[in-house]
Amino acid sequence: MKRRAALAWWVAASVLTLCAQTAMPPPAQAAAPSIPGFFDPAPQAALERQFLAVPDPKLAEAHLRILTSAPHIAGSPEDRKTAEYVAQKYKEAGLETEIVEYKVWFNYPAQISVDVLYPKMLRAHLPTPERVEGDPFQSDPRVVAAYNGFSPSGEAEADLVYANYGRPEDFKKLEEMKVDVKGKIVIVRYGSNFRGVKSYVAQQQGAAGVLIYSDPIDDGYFKGDKYPQGPWRPDSGVQRGSILYMFKYPGDPTTPGVASVPSLPDSQRVPPEKAESLPKVPTTPLSYGDARPLLENLGGPQSPRDWQGALPFTYHVGPGPVRVRLRLKQDYAYRTIWNVIGKIKGRELPEEWVVAGNHRDAWVYGAVDPNSGTTSQLEAVHGLGELLRSGWRPRRTIVICSWDAEEQGLIGSTEWVEEHAQELSSAVAYFNLDVAVGGPNFGASSVPSLKQFIRDVTKAVPSAKGGMLYDVWKEEKANEAAKASPMDLSGRRSPAAGSKADAPVGDLGSGSDYTSFLQHLGVPAADMGSTGAYGVYHSVFDNFQWYTKFADPDFLYSQEISRVYGLEVLRMSEADVLPFDYETYGKEISEYLEAAQKRSATAFGDQAPAFQLAQVAAERFTLAGTAVAAVQRDPKADRAQLNRLLSQTERALLLPNGLPNRPWFRHSVYAPGEYTGYAAVVIPGVNEAIDAGDRPRTAAELLHLTQALNRAAALLESYH
Repeated sequence: MKRRAALAWWVAASVLTLCAQTAMPPPAQAAAPSIPGFFDPAPQAALERQFLAVPDPKLAEAHLRILTSAPHIAGSPEDRKTAEYVAQKYKEAGLETEIVEYKVWFNYPAQISVDVLYPKMLRAHLPTPERVEGDPFQSDPRVVAAYNGFSPSGEAEADLVYANYGRPEDFKKLEEMKVDVKGKIVIVRYGSNFRGVKSYVAQQQGAAGVLIYSDPIDDGYFKGDKYPQGPWRPDSGVQRGSILYMFKYPGDPTTPGVASVPSLPDSQRVPPEKAESLPKVPTTPLSYGDARPLLENLGGPQSPRDWQGALPFTYHVGPGPVRVRLRLKQDYAYRTIWNVIGKIKGRELPEEWVVAGNHRDAWVYGAVDPNSGTTSQLEAVHGLGELLRSGWRPRRTIVICSWDAEEQGLIGSTEWVEEHAQELSSAVAYFNLDVAVGGPNFGASSVPSLKQFIRDVTKAVPSAKGGMLYDVWKEEKANEAAKASPMDLSGRRSPAAGSKADAPVGDLGSGSDYTSFLQHLGVPAADMGSTGAYGVYHSVFDNFQWYTKFADPDFLYSQEISRVYGLEVLRMSEADVLPFDYETYGKEISEYLEAAQKRSATAFGDQAPAFQLAQVAAERFTLAGTAVAAVQRDPKADRAQLNRLLSQTERALLLPNGLPNRPWFRHSVYAPGEYTGYAAVVIPGVNEAIDAGDRPRTAAELLHLTQALNRAAALLESYH
């Protein structure tokens, strides 16, 4: 069915392209749709038909095969070769292209060992190599040993304690159980929060070391057949990953807020031993095959039942009698990384940038993460190149970016944003790809002002499953929602966006390259991808064989993402009026405030601070968004003034002094959680103050949020 649907699409697209090239009238069913932001949609519709016909599954397959032909960890010679390949493709498409270098501080592993000292009958030396039967990529000598980026070197010998996901509430539970983790080596499982948070919380609790393993209940055989028979993590599969404290600030830890250009003298860098974002407790990952004997022989109380994983025994928390020695020797140095930047200068508004990015570096091969995204980006660039060859130029400047060292801590994108903060003050949007294709199920996240824009784009893109992507996406999410239990609107996560009948677009936390754009500079941002049974994340098995067996054998989902990504860029770069929806934004903030007020009442009782002024400001913002939406539909509007106000409204939501204890993060509405890392905390200043039980801070953060909302509302109201 997929092949027949795809064939029908190629035939239709070819007819439409031929009509556009020969000036023949298109078929009746191809009449120009209404496109929000365009007063005359016909020229834009013609551009989009031409673009949509270009991306090619065979070219996408060739891109991915080349990009994943060798391990290419950031800073390696193989990483440099992928930069050169991407730069070549940008240039072939007609983009002004440069490879931009930064000098940044990070580590490779020199020695990683976990020795089991007791019980003696256990296998003494861990970790064991990642191996399965029949994988052609696992034995490449360039594969870097599994490790945690930015772990310090160190040695620790201690009894083992199991701490579930390593969340604050997990350590609190251990305290209630009279289990002391101070001076112990803690073993925690991946999931629920960012791995760097696990290390951070364990450090706060006085742990001597941290082991992080992947439990099969989360991405192994409990989910289904394990690789190579199925897509799930095999016994030996290890999740690598950075533990940089990115909730403090991302990027090079020695240059917070400053671009780490090669010419920057060491005297202007923070000494690594004083860098706030660097962890202090030695941390390293294990497979569940290696973790099994450690957990199986733990004594002490039984774990709480919701801590039980899928290994075939009852989990206990310790401490001991299992005793281990952790020895980590890290090779830290200043290393060169390479961003690739391609530009198409705008014909009318060259100072206004539409930026689209994807990172290129991988812990090993990175077929899904991130090179499914690089593949989709390159085919979108291919489509833009065809438009350029036909004589088209965008109204606004398009900037396409291939980031490096994202895996270490969003380094390439953060350093570039810090270097180009002035030019980005006129950027209208940032569109991100990362794990673009891990399966067949489309999803997206963005700021509320872009949620309807994304839905509208998907209405113009055919689904690899047949029909239009928007309809498939909406139906699948509705089916999921019908099966799920009601969501707890605790303020930790945002309420479902849009009406119950609409396709849900999530909120942006952190974990990918939109972070610096949105949360530091206030550039409206969006992220998307298609997911599935992706069980080999950050392991050697995320390679070309896994991808073509389990993710996208025909590269049809890759093309689906290419088309959405390219249309996002095309529409935003050409829009008569920027298609931002601030009415929806205001309504969502009102919902966040309502949820936070309930949490505050629970936390502080009769002493809870007043939310009224913030709620009034949110309502004012909503009404201003409603009023400006009417102007956006008016062909007689002063477009220059209107677009200027629309593009600056997100920036008005920034906090002049940033969030408490982490001023690099400046957005008043969205931030990664201090104790979640990936997931968004909405109105973070307020909600994190409530979490801390700090009433004066809650009141102060409500004031800061109120001021930000009033600034944004006043900006929208200033149109005349």
